[in-house]
Amino acid sequence: MTTTVSRVYNFSAGPAVLPVPVLEQIRDEMLSLPGVGSSVLEISHRSKDFDKVIEDADARIRRVMNIPDDYEVLFLQGGGALQNVMIPANLITDSSQTADYIQTGSWGKKSAGEVRHYGNLNVAFDAADSNYNRIPQQSELSLTSDAAYVHLTSNETIQGVQFAQLPETGDVPIVADMSSDILCRPVDVSKYGLFYACAQKNAGVAGVTVVVVRKDLVERSGDLPSYLSYAKHSAGGSRFNTPPSFGIYVTGLVCKWLEEEIGGLEAMEKQNVAKSKMIYDIIDSSEGFYTGHAADVADRSIMNVVFKLPTPEQDADFVAKAADAGMTTLKGHRSVGGIRASLYNAMPVEGVEALASFMKDYAAKA
Repeated sequence: MTTTVSRVYNFSAGPAVLPVPVLEQIRDEMLSLPGVGSSVLEISHRSKDFDKVIEDADARIRRVMNIPDDYEVLFLQGGGALQNVMIPANLITDSSQTADYIQTGSWGKKSAGEVRHYGNLNVAFDAADSNYNRIPQQSELSLTSDAAYVHLTSNETIQGVQFAQLPETGDVPIVADMSSDILCRPVDVSKYGLFYACAQKNAGVAGVTVVVVRKDLVERSGDLPSYLSYAKHSAGGSRFNTPPSFGIYVTGLVCKWLEEEIGGLEAMEKQNVAKSKMIYDIIDSSEGFYTGHAADVADRSIMNVVFKLPTPEQDADFVAKAADAGMTTLKGHRSVGGIRASLYNAMPVEGVEALASFMKDYAAKA
C-alpha cells in the first residue's frame, strides 16, 4: 500500500483547501494553546481561555469584512440545512407573509424548501430551464413589494455562477447564502439584512456556520423552539449550547491569515480574479474543446470554474490524468457533469498554473 505524504493541489468544492500557514499553526498549537496547557479541543467553552478564542474570531471577521456595529456575528452549527429553517422561522413574523427566493442553482433551490412551514414562498426567479447557467437581470425578477426578505445564493458551487452585484429590493432585506464565496472579495455589509456561510470553503472547517445578521432582524425572533431563535444565540454569545469550538478557532486563524499575510479582501479579490482568469482564458482559447457552463462571462464564478470536454469519456479521462499529475477532486457534480475546479482563497497560484498548463497540454494532445 502506498501512502501519500506530499500535498496535492486539492480542487475540492468543500470541505476544501486551507491555507498552509493556518494548518501549520493548528499543528503547532494542537497539543496546547499558547499559555493554556491544553488543546483547543479540550478546553471548556465557558472558560476564560475560550473567551479569548471566540472574541478573537469575532473581532477578526468584523475587521476583515468591515462589519458595522449594528450587526451580530453568530457562530452556529447545522450548516445551510439549519439556516434554511432558521431564516424563515425568525424573519417571517406572520404566516400571511411572503418570502422571495431567487433560484440560480441547486443550493438556491434547496434553500427555499422550508419556507412553507412559516409563510408563503414566492420564487422570484428560477433558472432551472437553462440548468442554472446564469444570473437574472433586474427586469426578470418577480419581487414582492412587502416581502419579509429576499433570499439569494451569492455563488453556486455546482453550476459555477456568481452574483457580480446585488439586485435592487427596496426596503426588503437581502438574505444571502455566502457559503462558497464569503471572504473572497469585499462586500458592503450594510446592503444585507443577513448572510451566512458554512465555513468549510473559505472561512474554515466543517462544523461551524458563520451568521452575520442586522440587530433589528434579530429582534424579529418570536416564540420559537429555543435553538431556532437568533435572539437566544445572540443573548448567549454564540454559546447557547456547546459551540463548535475548534471550527471557531480555525475561522479566527483564517481571518488572521487574510489580514496579516494576504493584506485584506481587496488583495484577496485581485488574487482570485487572476486565478480564475487563467482557467477561463484556457477555456475561451480552446476553440470549443472546453465549454464553460456559465452562459455569460459576467456571471462566471471566480470560486468554482465549471466546464466540459467534448464527451463524458474525455471528462473522466481528464479527471484521472489530472489526479495522476497531483491535481485532485476535479470531477463535476453529477447534475452538471464535466469538470469543476474550485479556486477558493487558499488555492495557491501555483496550483492554478499547474491546472492551466495541464488543460492546454491535454487539449493539444486530444
